[in-house]
Amino acid sequence: MDLTSLLGPVLGIGAILAGLLLEGGHLSSVLQITAFMIVIGGMSGSICVAYPLPDVIAALKAIGTWLKNPSTDPRQISADIIDLAQTARKESILALEKKRESISYEPLATAIRLAVDGTDPNIIRETLETAQSISLEEEEVSVHFWEDCGAFAPTIGILGAVLGLIHVMENLDKPELIGPGIAVAFTATLYGVGFANILFIPMGKKIKRKAHLDSMAREMVIIGVEGILSGLNPKVIQEKLSIFLGEKAEE
Repeated sequence: MDLTSLLGPVLGIGAILAGLLLEGGHLSSVLQITAFMIVIGGMSGSICVAYPLPDVIAALKAIGTWLKNPSTDPRQISADIIDLAQTARKESILALEKKRESISYEPLATAIRLAVDGTDPNIIRETLETAQSISLEEEEVSVHFWEDCGAFAPTIGILGAVLGLIHVMENLDKPELIGPGIAVAFTATLYGVGFANILFIPMGKKIKRKAHLDSMAREMVIIGVEGILSGLNPKVIQEKLSIFLGEKAEE
């Protein structure tokens, strides 16, 4: 579980509500079910117009990516690749088959399977690069989806405020209702801006970051497997992979 994904919204919303209370406000002033319905319902309608159903489903599944820690561990991937390189150097490429089941990162396991099957190195590279490109492109759709939610929500919030002001204008003959009516009207704007900047846009940014981390891990696999098939010394491969880890390989 990525704790910052949960801590962030709690901290943001908590700080805003604390500020409201410190200023003498009341929670009842901002807890408006109608404003919530207008913002979330209107935004959902807009996003459905903008994206086909498969993209909507994929973006909703990406919430899991947002909530979980990255599935890739660059250090573990590097260690697995070096171990495979040493095995291939001491024994043979075919000896890697017995290690494939212990590999947790699926793209690396796939690359090793192709290598053991005797697939041409160029085809292996093309296959891995295609998978890398498609995976990143699919994640980018989810990124744009949530960023667009963040763009639509404030605008829908303004529409909610306008609707509330229309209702206020209809009651100008009742001065006692004008102040509370205006306050309720602007709650929709609060919801729109709040959801956009505390949840939707940050979600998109974190999903994008995790997608890039996965792309980097896939690049490590490409470089590592290519080095293994080329018969490079494991230390040379380790030196190349150390670039992704932000450190120098061991002497």
